[in-house]
Amino acid sequence: MGSRVGAVPLLLVGFLLSSCASPRGLDEPPVQLQPLKPGYGRVYFTRPGDFGGSAVQPEIRMNNEVVGRSVPGGFSYIDRPPGKYVVTTATEVENGVTFQLAAGETKYIKTSVTPGLLVGHVTPTLEFPEQGQSDINRLRYVGRQF
Repeated sequence: MGSRVGAVPLLLVGFLLSSCASPRGLDEPPVQLQPLKPGYGRVYFTRPGDFGGSAVQPEIRMNNEVVGRSVPGGFSYIDRPPGKYVVTTATEVENGVTFQLAAGETKYIKTSVTPGLLVGHVTPTLEFPEQGQSDINRLRYVGRQF
């Protein structure tokens, strides 16, 4: 009986760890992304691998449309026409960032977890291009998980 009870926490930890995207290995080739269509801009969503809050993977919304999830150690992207966009994430509270996207432009939105009352808060922030590209080079492509 005691060994079964002790196995439950181990199984739970294993499940939580398996739900995280691990950073891309050094021996893995970079993912081949679709080229940007003329007249569109690209928005990358990154979440550098932090163990804290790894079970918290809220939807990422762009102008109220679900475009992916905030996955630890992962990145995704979406192409959109020029315009004003609001990217939001929500757990106990909703956090967001607003920006203008131009044709041919690339934006990088980093999602970070901070402690909350019951569950971590995931906050999107606009990253500098150099930092955003550096994050993408070491993260795993997770696609648009819904």
